[in-house]
Amino acid sequence: MNFKNIVIVGLGSIGLRHLRIAREIFPESRIAVLRHKETNEIPDGADEVFFNLNHVIQFQPQIAIICSPASTHIEISRALVKQGIHILIEKPISNEKKGLEELNREAVENNCVVTVGYNLRFLPSLKKFKDLIDKNFVGDLYSVRGEVGQYLPNWRKKDYRKTVSAQKILGGGVLLELSHELDYLRWIFGEVESVQAQLSRQSQLDIDVEDTAHIILKFKENKNNINLMASLNLDFIRHDTVRMCHAIGDKGSLRWNGLTGDVDLFKSEKSEWKNIYKYEADQDESYKNEWFHFIECINKENTPNISFQDGIKVLDIIDSIKISSSSGKKVMVK
Repeated sequence: MNFKNIVIVGLGSIGLRHLRIAREIFPESRIAVLRHKETNEIPDGADEVFFNLNHVIQFQPQIAIICSPASTHIEISRALVKQGIHILIEKPISNEKKGLEELNREAVENNCVVTVGYNLRFLPSLKKFKDLIDKNFVGDLYSVRGEVGQYLPNWRKKDYRKTVSAQKILGGGVLLELSHELDYLRWIFGEVESVQAQLSRQSQLDIDVEDTAHIILKFKENKNNINLMASLNLDFIRHDTVRMCHAIGDKGSLRWNGLTGDVDLFKSEKSEWKNIYKYEADQDESYKNEWFHFIECINKENTPNISFQDGIKVLDIIDSIKISSSSGKKVMVK
């Protein structure tokens, strides 16, 4: 398929990244950006800037990358798939489930590929970690522990208070902004059966969303007739940035470090960790791999690895976590 026209919706940090990658992959294409604030400035890599959806539709793009706040994803995506435009929606798929069924139906009716931007799945180190888990490299699994955290003002450097991460109305908070962890945990370890959670705003950051989440995930019964349990911590408050997952089995433990690209092994008969895999990807690599997969799905009419339904599954878990936190009870996931 000839991707003559491409549109990037939203021009925050992730929109700028996708714009840069789109220009690198498609040097001859016309690339437009849809922004909510009017300006005469055309960003590097773009050919045009639009300020309303009607102009985008008149531009007739073949593909669109949705990088606007999560609260706008559904409205924008529905308008585009009605025109037969293939879309990659940056995570999360939305901040709520309203309108998702309609979007899915309209995408199917118009033969549109829709995928969700959980790019961590395209990291070689995480793929290796999953492959080793699938091969029972540390035996039968007993427990999983995941964590991700970074200090919000250091992450969102301009003015964290004005970013999506800090504002409930835009779909902020650790649950939505750091939902990569929920996606990759169910990708590797299976569907989540129930959750117990506590959400809170622990810091003095000027935000109206949760900055901390402590979550217990119970997965559905596996092939060994065991309901694997996982603990997951998400936060915006720690200064020592971390992204890590431990899988604990009867033959040892496996550790993935998402920041360094390391996979480490601690064997049951040993007394220290041993590095068994390292792939330190540059910051664009997983996004480029995501793009190439998206393009391949369009050209070959394949279902994306990260499907529309995957995006909904993560929202189901998030909704259950919110209910658990407010009720203080274990909640079954739909």
